[in-house]
Amino acid sequence: MMHWLDRRTPESRKSFDARSAGDVDYGRVVHSASFRRLQGKTQILNLGDSDFYRTRLTHSLEVAQIAGGLVKQLVHNLPGHPALDYLPEHALIQAIACTHDLGHPPFGHGGEVALNYCMRDHGGFEGNGQTLRILSRLEKFSESAGSNLTRETLLGVLKYPVAFSQVANPDLRPGMLSDTSGTPLLDRNASEPPKCYLDCEQDVVDWILAPMTTSDQKAFRQFDLRPEKHAKARHKGFACSIMDLADDISFGIHDLEDALALKLIDQQQFQTHVPASACQGLLDYLNSQYRGQYGNDVYGGLLNRLFGDGNDRKHQINRILNFVIPSIQIREEAEFEEPRLMYRAEVPKPVADFLAAVTKLVYEEVICSPSVQHLEFKGQMMVIAVFEVMKSEPKRFLPNDIYVKFGASAEPMRIICDYVSGMTDAHLLRTYERLFAPRMGSVFDKL
Repeated sequence: MMHWLDRRTPESRKSFDARSAGDVDYGRVVHSASFRRLQGKTQILNLGDSDFYRTRLTHSLEVAQIAGGLVKQLVHNLPGHPALDYLPEHALIQAIACTHDLGHPPFGHGGEVALNYCMRDHGGFEGNGQTLRILSRLEKFSESAGSNLTRETLLGVLKYPVAFSQVANPDLRPGMLSDTSGTPLLDRNASEPPKCYLDCEQDVVDWILAPMTTSDQKAFRQFDLRPEKHAKARHKGFACSIMDLADDISFGIHDLEDALALKLIDQQQFQTHVPASACQGLLDYLNSQYRGQYGNDVYGGLLNRLFGDGNDRKHQINRILNFVIPSIQIREEAEFEEPRLMYRAEVPKPVADFLAAVTKLVYEEVICSPSVQHLEFKGQMMVIAVFEVMKSEPKRFLPNDIYVKFGASAEPMRIICDYVSGMTDAHLLRTYERLFAPRMGSVFDKL
């Protein structure tokens, strides 16, 4: 067990320090600059649109709370199950969950696509890969190992154990659209990155997987090729599967709550994407646990509450969570020897079908709506413009401390990418306006 609590840079613990290794990791995450910056990064809507909806910081806190609840639920549901010995302690699963969005750049997924275009000749960019880079390189809790978290935590963070160069489809070359009458526009489909870790973090991944057998390591790194898409990682670790499920629950249900509260989804759209057939497990749960409260038409009663006033909606969201979270179960992957790879958290098919339907609803009717896509596109083009300026004359445009890193790095473009991806939405916007808006900017502005 002890090698799973190892850190890349060994540390000696003080005899008076009562914290567990998970407590230390959790503390380092929540006190990190990258975690604080999540309060200024987009979840779905752009900052300033409303003071109600979730930012990436509040989303991450909710994912951590749900992940902790899922761990406790597994202990309750499956007493005596051999997998329980490999569940992460409460502080450790919260640390893993709080890190899951650290690598996301300004303007959400749109910014990720833009930076992958900017880094097309320099190893690409992907948000989950950047999370590992932040934790293992960029944070300042150690001289050369970033936050210097335990191997157990970093395995939980490693959502896609495949390298960018392995899974990137060579036919999907990031670039600009052709034939746009002289206006350069990003080819957003071709510039979509694969889900992966960055090749520059290969030594970190090798260290994380070092305690495993050679056969486990080989199996864990497997991926599936997909025509006209990037390849897809096949596996993730036990703790990571819990975090990933918590993220899916939060994204599907809590982002639905935001969309309903802000009236971005109407009842007809909900019924189209989430018909009664996709809710059957939920309807059975509501009918049995709240008998008589929904009348003869349980689905109609569900709709009335979701599209009712704030109190009705909040109570209904809580009931949905009480349907989803207690259903968690464990699947076994027999090909692995290491229990941290053998066990996987999941929900049964009726629950998974409901989550998938709700997630698709939010994606298609909110994220892909013109009102959001206009802003996402604008954010993408601002990210590209700022990156290209920094790249054009690094000594003139990068802050002094960043330029020192740039000059000392074997991968200088990665340093610019680190700088731009670490910006909050507001910081990126201020930088763009300072560079391009005629009446914005002062020599006294803090860079």
